[in-house]
Amino acid sequence: MRQHQRDGGPVGGNLPEELDAFVGRSAELAGLARALDTARLVTVTGAGGVGKSRLAARAAALHAPRDGVRRVELAPVRDPRFVDHAVAEALGLTDHTARPPRETLLADLAGRQLLLVLDGFEHLVEACAGLVGELLRAVPGLRVLAAGRRPLGVPGERVFPLAPLGEDEAVRLLAERAALHGVPVPDDDEDVRALCRRLDGIPLAVELAAGRLRALSPGQLLERLEDRFRLLTGGAPDGPARHRTLRLAIGWSHELCTPRERLLWARLSVFAGRFDLEAVEYVCAGLGLDADDVLDVLTELLAQSVVAREETPAGVRYRMLDTVRAYGADWLEATGDAARLRRRHRDWYLGLAIWCELDWFSPRQDEVAARVEAELPNLRCALEHCLDEPEEAHLGQYLAGSLWFCWAGCGRLAEGRHWLEQVVRLDSGHDRSRLKALWVLGYVAILQGDAVPALAALRECREEAERCGDPVAVAYAEHRTGCLALVTDDMPRAERLLRSALERYEEIGELNSNVLMGRVELAMARAFQGDLPGAVRMCEDVRRVCEDHGERWTRTYALYVLAYAAWADGDPAGARALLGDCLAGAHAFHDLLGSVLAVELLALVTAVEGDAAEAAVLQGAAGRMWPSVGLPLFGSAYFNAPHQLCETTARQRLGDERYEECVREGARLAREAAVSRALGRPLGAVPAPREPARYPAAGPQTHEPAASRARKGGETAG
Repeated sequence: MRQHQRDGGPVGGNLPEELDAFVGRSAELAGLARALDTARLVTVTGAGGVGKSRLAARAAALHAPRDGVRRVELAPVRDPRFVDHAVAEALGLTDHTARPPRETLLADLAGRQLLLVLDGFEHLVEACAGLVGELLRAVPGLRVLAAGRRPLGVPGERVFPLAPLGEDEAVRLLAERAALHGVPVPDDDEDVRALCRRLDGIPLAVELAAGRLRALSPGQLLERLEDRFRLLTGGAPDGPARHRTLRLAIGWSHELCTPRERLLWARLSVFAGRFDLEAVEYVCAGLGLDADDVLDVLTELLAQSVVAREETPAGVRYRMLDTVRAYGADWLEATGDAARLRRRHRDWYLGLAIWCELDWFSPRQDEVAARVEAELPNLRCALEHCLDEPEEAHLGQYLAGSLWFCWAGCGRLAEGRHWLEQVVRLDSGHDRSRLKALWVLGYVAILQGDAVPALAALRECREEAERCGDPVAVAYAEHRTGCLALVTDDMPRAERLLRSALERYEEIGELNSNVLMGRVELAMARAFQGDLPGAVRMCEDVRRVCEDHGERWTRTYALYVLAYAAWADGDPAGARALLGDCLAGAHAFHDLLGSVLAVELLALVTAVEGDAAEAAVLQGAAGRMWPSVGLPLFGSAYFNAPHQLCETTARQRLGDERYEECVREGARLAREAAVSRALGRPLGAVPAPREPARYPAAGPQTHEPAASRARKGGETAG
């Protein structure tokens, strides 16, 4: 005979009433339903405030079994010995015998079809895992849906990671909750969308922000987000205490961490965006955290959803939500160790940049481009640190200069110009670092068609290099001054300077992408002066060297010159084949300049082949691309001549009205569509720029400061 009874609550369940609308998460609800159909234990994991509790309750309500749903709120339970009592209480059981509560639970649940929801168990994992394991073994009709920062670790458990809301759903949630406060929020407002992005799409943060909209506009709230933990308070009074403010929601996870886990959490806050294990081991190890223990501690943070793990083509990478990172940053400042960690972060990414610069001239060039693209948030962070510390100005100059291949080769001219102009203003006391930044600044300005500042930077670089006896910087300054003469239509001077620079490179034993680009530029100068056979010989030689070394970026420009010569020699079919290869290569590197030059010349080839309308469309597409690069065709009469010839030919065949109509059609094409159109392929058939591939980071095996090479001298361009 049973000695217990149920007190309170219907058999159907004790799920909390939804006091406001459930927004979004349709895909997650469907996925969770499938998980519950196939596994008897499903655990929803995720960061604090991401919506685990609400999603679990919603899913449980929608998929209640015959005997209903029972929810156990474990957050208030501090002693593991009281877990069984908490579950019994949630089931409405009262037992006056001396039996342990687990026996009571097993007796009551026998033969029932019930869904048990365990919420907020992360501080009681061991006790909960033992209880759940025994209940599932003894009660075939029982299913358990758990919600917490980490899995329970019970055999047969199905883990269901929950990500933050997407931008559209976060905007919907903000609008819905703001409406409850009588505040209309337009879903197409850019400040609203920016606000949701800054809050990482974390539902708790979005809901707390909605409450602030009673007093602040979205724009004002966005401006005040630097102290998001102070600002975002005032959660629902009937919600869990740990959800009353964003600080408490994240702090709940922090309290559950061991001292070493808290230490790593704080140190990880120096990273921006994604990071890999090697970077963590170098940057975060030491002073209380051995390098050999970093992986184990990181694994625990993963289990608690403080850090997320992502499989990428580059291998396993990690990330922290910005809100979680900001909490860790506060703790890092409190430890007094923030400056040291930022220096280690800077050293690692300076070393990575130098390593990538050296490997740019190799068969791994596309991997280098992808790796640097993936690491840009951290590289920017390192640059900012150098700018903030006057004694480290030379490292900022060297880092900005070492990334020349990213600025010029991977479509980031404007960003490169931004950093380079800042670092060259600094008096670092290190001539070589500043000289490198100066010639790279001149190069970037040339590619943007901005001749005056380019000339000023290159002249200063040449004069200072000669003063301090730096033959490498002299060669690069002379080379880029020759390039400036090329795009400003002074072909004799361009040829003279480029030949001299190439001789200097040979004297100092320099061979890299920059040197080969100098040969291509010399070939172009010869072609513009009518020496097509000489230009072809030089570019065929460059092409062979590139293919021998696996260099693909400079090769695209050699192909451009060869295509120009083929067109001028009356071979449009040959020119088209070369330009197709050129455009595909430039597009793969995100090199907008190489891409738009190829599209411009393809337009002329298309006109020569007789399709004036398509030629005009391509000109329109190129016209849309140029503002993202700089001055169209550098303002050069030589570079502009094919464009003018194409336009004249197309207008004569189409008439002005039809020509302009076709140009407008091309101008509506986005870049991917324009490249596909130019190559004559369906949209999506063009090989996309590669995702980050696995690439060895600088110095992970030695755990020595990765930036040390920058202080030893020796040019590393290319």
